[in-house]
Amino acid sequence: MQPATYHERRAQLEGYFDRTAAQNWERLTSTAPVGKVRATVRAGRDAMRDILLSWLPDDLSGRTLLDAGCGTGALSVCAAERGAHVLGVDLSPTLLDLARQRLPDIPAPGKVTLRSGDMLDPALGEFDHVVAMDSLIHYDSTHIVAALRNLSARCTTSICFTMAPRTPALALMHAVGRLIPHSDHKAPAIVPIAEQRLRDLIADDETLKDWRVNRTERVSTGFYKSQAYELVR
Repeated sequence: MQPATYHERRAQLEGYFDRTAAQNWERLTSTAPVGKVRATVRAGRDAMRDILLSWLPDDLSGRTLLDAGCGTGALSVCAAERGAHVLGVDLSPTLLDLARQRLPDIPAPGKVTLRSGDMLDPALGEFDHVVAMDSLIHYDSTHIVAALRNLSARCTTSICFTMAPRTPALALMHAVGRLIPHSDHKAPAIVPIAEQRLRDLIADDETLKDWRVNRTERVSTGFYKSQAYELVR
């Protein structure tokens, strides 16, 4: 079976997060009680968001930031409260409606604009910083590098993103998942990535020659495992 193209996978994600998973994500991203498994995912996501935000300047006044795959907008709000003009983009209008409901009053000069669409759309404009938290974990390494290539053309300073690190457990789950037919209610599989292969692809990509991996950090809390990378010029 051939791997899904970027556009095929994007369509799967849009359908899943906008319909099937919207209620679950509303609860997961709130303070409402959740089960033990989801509690580890919530804790992992909170830790990862803190890491990515710590890699940005403390004072973001006058900076523009693309929150690529913003979901319910938690990272967008945190960056805007530090002065950034944030454009949060997500495939799911349902999650964006929830983000708008939760959007607090943000003191100037910070600002959050939320838009439904593809995070790779060049029409979104140019940014000082791009953050893509867990929005590339459903794509293989070649699609991730293609996305970084796209984003780098519209970013001046840093790109922070996450991927699913290849571990024996994740590799086994992925292999088993490929044998099971997917339906509309089934979550699109997370794609485990070999870290060295990803680094090699980034280093060998001519478009990314002016960018380098500045730092990386992994979060592993129960059922949440994700690896953060910062690319800088």
